[in-house]
Amino acid sequence: MLLAHHREVNPMSRAPARVLEAADVCRLLAHVGALRHPARNTLIVTLSFKAGLRAGEIAGLTWPMVLTTTGHIGDQLRISNGIAKYSSGRIIPMHGDLRKAMRAWHRECGRPTIGPVIVSERGGAMTARSIVNWFHEAYAALDLTGCSSHSGRRTFITRSARAISKVGGSLRDVQELAGHRALSTTERYIEGDRVAQRRLISLI
Repeated sequence: MLLAHHREVNPMSRAPARVLEAADVCRLLAHVGALRHPARNTLIVTLSFKAGLRAGEIAGLTWPMVLTTTGHIGDQLRISNGIAKYSSGRIIPMHGDLRKAMRAWHRECGRPTIGPVIVSERGGAMTARSIVNWFHEAYAALDLTGCSSHSGRRTFITRSARAISKVGGSLRDVQELAGHRALSTTERYIEGDRVAQRRLISLI
């Protein structure tokens, strides 16, 4: 029986969730796109990998956090304190892939203006636990070991940290996008770049 409320386990208290390569993310999207409700499934994955949302935030996201005042898909997600861990509400610019997936699902749902964005087969809101289980089943089907619902979030944070200097930003910007209270938490999420490390060693 699924629990109505789920308290996410700190991913740093055990082995960190696996960071996925682009090819594995493509495999995941192809897999969930072949299942029932492909538009919804694609959106769940994209919210994880392109916005770094936690399972509870994916489950708690509502249409008013996504839509403009005219009822169209906006260019940012407005994560409220009420659905964010530690009340870490924030604004996340919407990646092009995410906006495309959001528009497709919005159309399929009949362009609602209220209610949960991600719904179950019965039409009700999904819980954080059901999102965790959904990812577990998808990764198991693809034999992607070491992955969890936090893999998308950790991949998002790692990729953001590696690219942030290219746009003149800093890890503080990644911290804000992740909704972390401390920069040290953000740093623990970032996986080292082995290729960059090898290049660095060659220069020493």
